[in-house]
Amino acid sequence: MTIPAGPAARPSEPLAARAPVRRLTVLYDAGCPICVHLRNWLTRQRQLVPLDAVPAASPEARRRFPGLDHDGTLREITVIGDAGQVYRSTAAWIVCLWALAEYRPTAHRLATPAGMPFARATVLAAAKWREAISGGGPVCEDGRCEAPGRPG
Repeated sequence: MTIPAGPAARPSEPLAARAPVRRLTVLYDAGCPICVHLRNWLTRQRQLVPLDAVPAASPEARRRFPGLDHDGTLREITVIGDAGQVYRSTAAWIVCLWALAEYRPTAHRLATPAGMPFARATVLAAAKWREAISGGGPVCEDGRCEAPGRPG
């Protein structure tokens, strides 16, 4: 599998390059409050392409995707298409938005040369926020995890 440089994946198999995306699996860090909050937000949205949320590096993720760098999936969001497409980081966020009815036009704008710098900056800002709060662990009560307040 290759890591895409942009919003379109460059899968290792020719079939994946031609196949339409009918379902996406979002691998998220279940120990990260921001990641869990975003997973919850994604699952509440109306989806044009179904999103399955699976904890990164979990036994389920390892069973579904044995050839994937599972340690890497804990460092950055990774989304897998049903034909083997692999999206990471900024491309993963864009493909998640693309799967949502209300945000598909936004995904198309972010995937353009003019929108990509904004998308990258947003992903980097989220990563910095995640880093800043990562010491405390998730804020969970009754099995529901939420992102904590603004750092600092």
